[in-house]
Order: sequence, then C-alpha cells, then structure tokens
Amino acid sequence: MSSSEKMSTLDNSDHSGQFHATDEPVDLSVYRWEDWLTFVVFWLLAITVFYQFFTRYVLSDSAGWTEEIARYLLIGVTFLGASMAVRRNTHIHVEFIYRLVPAKFGRSLSTFVDLVRIAFLAYTSWVSYTLVPRMHNLNMTVIDFPMSYVYGFVTFGFVMMTFRSVQVAIRHQRQGWSSLERPGEIEN
Repeated sequence: MSSSEKMSTLDNSDHSGQFHATDEPVDLSVYRWEDWLTFVVFWLLAITVFYQFFTRYVLSDSAGWTEEIARYLLIGVTFLGASMAVRRNTHIHVEFIYRLVPAKFGRSLSTFVDLVRIAFLAYTSWVSYTLVPRMHNLNMTVIDFPMSYVYGFVTFGFVMMTFRSVQVAIRHQRQGWSSLERPGEIEN
C-alpha cells in the first residue's frame, strides 16, 4: 500500500480529496423493554415540562397540574432508569481498592458486593411493596388518583433492579470477573 493510499484511508477521503463519512449500523438489540418504557416515560415528562413552560411563559396562564405530574414522571424515569443502570452495571462504584488487594481477595470482595446489592435491593423492593397499599387512600394533590400508583412505579423499579442485579451477579460468576476487578473492560 502506497503512502497516498494510507493517507486516504486514514482521513476518509478519496483520490479527489472529498471527505466521505459512513455511519456504523445502529444496533438496537442492546436495549431491553425497560429501556423503551423509560424512553416513553421520559418523553411524557419532556412534553409535560414543555407544556408547563409554554403555558407559563407564552400564555401567561400556567397549567397547575403540570408540576405535580412532571414530578411523578421524573420518579418513574429515575426508578426505571436505575434498573437499566443495574443491568448494564453502570452505577457509580469505587474501583481503587481492587488495585491494592490480591486478585483472589478482589474476586471475593466483588462477589460480596453483588450479594449485598441483591440483598439491599430485595429489601427495598419489599419495603416499597408494603407501602403501596398504605398509600392507596392518599390522593394526588391536583388529579384524583391514589398515590399508590406512584409508589407502584417505585416498587416496580426496585423489583426490576433486584432482578437485574441477580442477572449481573450470575454473569460475574460465569465470566469470573466484574468491572470492579477490571475497570474499563466491557462486560458481556
């Protein structure tokens, strides 16, 4: 390969000097159903906030229900999105200690972290589940819906996080390492 061919390969230009960019194919298979549900709830939130902005600043007559509904949609995005982060193992974690300890201890510590995460999320799932019926008699301020719907989203998010954390722990056991032990490596 001549140096001019190498140059055109490196700068994505052809022999006439024109730049050509090609996009990689979009792979939607990495997304799961909770990703798409979170995406829909996010856009409902965005539309609600835009409507609030429009009525307040353009029409000078703010829609009172938008602030409360936006708050509840944000809660939905938060807890559904958290299950996505658990599945992808992208929550914030401290990797520094794994550089200082022997590999076997790091592996054991990583397994312990997985088990504690499962236990914590299972417990929070249970606690939020017990709150749902208690909140059924308390209605939202602006619209006549029980607050148990909001707590139902929270419970669903915690249950999904628990389920995904079990899957992550199994994946870590099968592959023999986690991103805590090997920062920067992409997990399957």
